[in-house]
Amino acid sequence: MNAELIHRFRDVTPEGAIIEMVVWRTPEPVPPTTHGFKYRLVYVVKGERVIGFDNERGKGDHCHVDGGERPYTFTTVDRLIEDFIALVEQRRAP
Repeated sequence: MNAELIHRFRDVTPEGAIIEMVVWRTPEPVPPTTHGFKYRLVYVVKGERVIGFDNERGKGDHCHVDGGERPYTFTTVDRLIEDFIALVEQRRAP
């Protein structure tokens, strides 16, 4: 499967946390999803994933928050990024 990279972002915050977003367009959906994207978005603090969104084969769209995992309803790449950034901003707020 030849995927096309459509979005890549990586930053290290002043506090040393890592924010990374990678999205590919795929020629076919990654089962059990029905859309044509593969993605991983992660916020890592002190070496531990605090927030993550991904669509691992076999699991489908889901997110990780503070060690828990829950389903995520993917609609668009823009909405995915907005949802991820909103959670990261909430988590970083003093």
